[in-house]
Parts: sequence; structure tokens; C-alpha cells
Amino acid sequence: MTTVRRAVLTLPAAPLGPDNPLPALRAPAGAGAHAVDAPTLAALPRDMARGIGRAPLRSLLPAPVRDGYGRERTPTDLDAIVIENDRLRATVLPGLGGRIHSLHHKPTGRELLYRNPVFQPAAFALNGAWFSGGIEWNIGATGHSTLSCSPLHAAVVRAPDGGPMLRLWEWERLRDLPFQVDLWLPDGSDFLYVGVRIRNPHERTAPVYWWSNTAVPEDRRILAPADAAWHHGYERGLRRLPVPVTEDGTDRSYPLNGTHAADWFYDLPEGQRRWIAALDRDGTGLVQTSTDPLRGRKLFLWGTERGGRRWQEWLTEPGTPGYAEIQAGLARTQLEHLELAGGAEFSWLEAYGPLAADPAAVLGEDWAAARADAERSLAGALPRAAVEAAYTAWREDAADAAPREVLAVGSGWGALEVLRGRYELPGTPFPESTLGPEQEPWRELLHTGVLPPPAPGAAPGVPLVSAPWRDMLETAPADPSTEYHLGIAQWHAGDRAQAVRSWERGLKEAGVRWPLLYCLAVADREDGHPDRAAERFAEAFTDHAGGDRTHGVRAAALGREAVEALLAAGRPGQARALWGRLPERAVRTGAFRLLEARLLLAEGRKDEARSVFDTGFEVADLREGAEILGEVWARLTDEPLPYAYEFRMRPS
Repeated sequence: MTTVRRAVLTLPAAPLGPDNPLPALRAPAGAGAHAVDAPTLAALPRDMARGIGRAPLRSLLPAPVRDGYGRERTPTDLDAIVIENDRLRATVLPGLGGRIHSLHHKPTGRELLYRNPVFQPAAFALNGAWFSGGIEWNIGATGHSTLSCSPLHAAVVRAPDGGPMLRLWEWERLRDLPFQVDLWLPDGSDFLYVGVRIRNPHERTAPVYWWSNTAVPEDRRILAPADAAWHHGYERGLRRLPVPVTEDGTDRSYPLNGTHAADWFYDLPEGQRRWIAALDRDGTGLVQTSTDPLRGRKLFLWGTERGGRRWQEWLTEPGTPGYAEIQAGLARTQLEHLELAGGAEFSWLEAYGPLAADPAAVLGEDWAAARADAERSLAGALPRAAVEAAYTAWREDAADAAPREVLAVGSGWGALEVLRGRYELPGTPFPESTLGPEQEPWRELLHTGVLPPPAPGAAPGVPLVSAPWRDMLETAPADPSTEYHLGIAQWHAGDRAQAVRSWERGLKEAGVRWPLLYCLAVADREDGHPDRAAERFAEAFTDHAGGDRTHGVRAAALGREAVEALLAAGRPGQARALWGRLPERAVRTGAFRLLEARLLLAEGRKDEARSVFDTGFEVADLREGAEILGEVWARLTDEPLPYAYEFRMRPS
């Protein structure tokens, strides 16, 4: 009999720490890593180019940046949910984006996924904290979801066959859409079924992005039913190349044959069954398949160059085998977004399980024969018709089923949106009982038309930015807090001039000035006024912290912004003066050690800057694709960049 039960998973884990308290007004810091240059875009098929250009994020609003984690790990108990039958055992982490941490095949005793032995956040999600391993659900925009390290709602629901099913659901805030992920194991099945649904309850059309991301050991051969793939590296190109053997004679179906980190988006023909597999030298491993709406398939590899290897170590612990990612998405590439009409939904079924094929065939040089044998083995293990039938049964009999037993609780943002929009979302309840302190001011605005001000001396609360909330803010009585929130909503909508006017109005009467000064400083920097931006960042820091070095997270965040802005404006003297007022705990962290090296360089103290590197530091929130360590090092010396600081993901 299939069971769903609570469990505890104990791992060496770094705590997530607090979210960054500053509103995320800028576009994702790593957005450039996934960009495509203009000449490449012009040469692409028109529908692909439209998808790539559809609704790019102007900012991360209303999601917060999550950068409060470090790199000191201690044994930690993580809430888990286990789904199990006599063939498979899946371990799910509802508090960490619903990640499937492990998929264990009982008859063979094999772990089908790359299972990370630690929990180590790193700055790979759109909003920062993310971790590697297992199967993750990416919704929102190009990149890893802002929910990567956030709790989801979880409950037991009746499966299509009458047994128990685990439902995960949340309200994705970047695109303002609810989604659900249903996981179940039919009795005797070697495959975990996953039903996914994204709904658009609004009248407007919404941009949609989805990729299911599976980590597998990198010493596998990756097979997919395609003869070509779109290659995307960190050089901002996108080229259609033959697979598996490319023009240089390299067999790209083996991740360890790649030199540099890269994405390979397989170009599956129309009508072709959707699947991707990672098989070892025995011809066994994991296969993922789906119904047709989940069109895309992808291989991501880290490459064998020093940067890729360093990142692998960074995400786990030295001595751990490396991994690659096999992914499945709604579009051909992760650079594209689809459109979902108002009142409509996207839904599909995925299946994950073991595959055993003839190693001589699936590992042979004949790519067509390798694919054919893998697909024959898949058809024997799980026929295409069975996947379609399971989808139909799930969508008709189970997708709307009410939860029977709540296992975990996510955020209160979905409850607030349901309260505002009076949406009917069968199967995914967002009860008012989940509303918390962050949502309470907004509920009062909804009911009374007035946004209550924060307590005296306190900063404004968490922002909301969608059009309905912006409309309410525009008609609410104006005070500094309301003007602050209205400006943020206007900024998110692209009306930057009006946002600046709102913040300037609020600043005239504000008792707590730093939130408005910070927003105005970001606007100055984005508009190409580095001197005024530096002045306002510094004023925001002074307004918040004064000369007290005991202030914590906010002072550190504001101080980091201010020092960087002063250096960008060519004012090292003022940066040094402000440095002396930074929180003592903050300046000992790796991010500030790097900033100190940059400050020393700006002061002409090159030897002391070099000493910072020689002493050693780790920037816990270093972004994917960041090259700042190499850039600063190159200003210090012609020596090769030490391996400890090597995180470059593209050819030099």
C-alpha cells in the first residue's frame, strides 16, 4: 500500500538567516547570465524571439532578496514528507520549495537522483538563496524560483486510484499566479507521478515559465529524442547545433566532455514522445517523461574548467561527486515565456522512475540506435498511453480534490489574493487563517481603504505591487508610508518618474527617512546619476544607523550599498569614513572583505588589498556568473587567479 507520512531529515545545514530588508527594486542580479545578444536574437525563429522578449522582469518585486545565509553548517533537522510504495520511496522537503531530496528504488537499492549530502544556500535563485540536488519546481521567470528556499502548503489528497497523494501548492508572486504539484505512487509502480497545474485567475493574460529540474550524477550519458539542440553558454549566444556529436567532434551527451558551463536545449520534433534519461555504464539510471504540453528538455553541465569545478565544491562539500541537470519545461528553451490567457490553465503529467536498457546500444556511437533502445525500454516500463491515461484520470478525478490532512503551511500571500479577488480555486485552498503580520496592513487597506502606518520609528512593511493594489494605494490617504509603497508599485509598473515623485512627496513628511532615501538612491543610479545616488545612499545609511556600530541587518545592507555607490562615484574618502561606521559583525564577512579590498584599491593601497586576498575570504552570496573576484584580482597582479576565488563560468 502507498503511504504518505511526515519525517525528519537531518543534514549539515547553513541557516538561511534573515531576508534582505531593502525592497528589491532592481532586475535580478544574474539576469545577464541568461541574456541573448541582439544579433543572435534577430537571427532566431520569430516565435522563439517573441518568447525570449516576452515580459522580462523589471525587478524582483514583490519578492525579497534572500542573502542572509552563511557557510557554517551544523547538523539540522529538516521537515520532510515521505511518499512510499513497495517499489519507490520519495523524500520531499515542503519547507524548501517542495524539493524532492531523494528518489530511492527499493528493488535495486539505487538512488535515482543526485542527492546533496548538505544543505548549503547559494545565490542561484532569482532572489538569492538556492541549493543543489534532487528535483525542484521552477516557476516565475528565467532562473531558479524565488520559492527555492520557501515553505509551500502541503496536504494529503485522494489520488486518482483512491490512495494517498501529496499536494504542494503556493501563490507565485513574481507573476501573481497559483500553482500546484501533486505527487503519487500507484500501488506496485516503479514511477512517481507528478501532476502540475498553473492557473491564471485574472482577466489579463499572464506570462508563464516552468522548468522541472532534476540533478543527476554527472558521470552519466544523457539521452533525449533529438538530433539537434540550442546551445546557450555564458557568452550570451544561442546556436542550434547537432547532437550528440558537435562540429568539433565532441560527444556532448556526456556532461564530462564539456569544458565550460552550458545549457543544451534539445529540439524535440513535433509528435515525438517527451522524455530525457541519464544512464550509467550499465545502461541503467533515471528517466523522466511527460505528456506533450511539457515540450522542452535540457541538459545543464558545469564543465571541466576550474570555475565549474569550484562551483560544484561550493554547493556541497569537497570530495562529493559532481552532478549535471536534466530538465523539462513548457517552452523549447528557458529563455522563453509562454502566454496564459485570463481564466485559463496549463496542466500536464510527469513521471520519474528507473530505466534499464541495453548498455551496448544506449552507450554506443550510433545515436539513433541509442535513442531507439532507450525509448523501447521506456515504452516497456511505462507506455506513452499509460502516461496520457494517468493525466486524464488525475485532471478529471483528483486535481480539484479537497485536501484531507494538512502537513505543512506556506505563506499567507495566496490567502490575501483570494480575499481580494474572491477567486474560486478548487483543490488549492488559501484560508484566511494563514494570514500573518506581513499581510495584515494590506488586509486593512482592502477593507478600509487606508494603509495603516508602521509603529513610530519603524520602517514600512513588505510591499505589494500588482495593479489592483496599486489602484488602492493611489486612492488611499497619503502619508509617508503610503507614498513609499505607492512609489514601489509605480516603479514595478515601469512608471519610474511617477515613482520618484511619490517618494519625494513622502520624504517631506517622513519621520523615518531611510526607506525613501534608499528608493530615490536606486532611482538615481538607474537613471545615470552616480554622484546623487552615492549621496542618497550615504544619507540613508546615516539616517538609519547614525554612528552606532551595533545596528545589524539593515545597517549592513544599507552600508554595503552606500560604500559601493561611493566607490562607483569615485569618492573613496567618503567611503572610508562610512566604512568606520559599519556594523562590526558585518565587516568580518566575506562580502565586506571583498568590498574592503576594492576600497583599498581605490585608495591606492594595492599591497593591503592583495593582503585581503592572501588572508582568505568567502563571499557567501556570490552570484551565478559573477566575475568580480577575477576582475579585482586582475587589478592587483598578473598572477593566475587562485583556485579558491575561481568562479568564472565562461571562457576567459
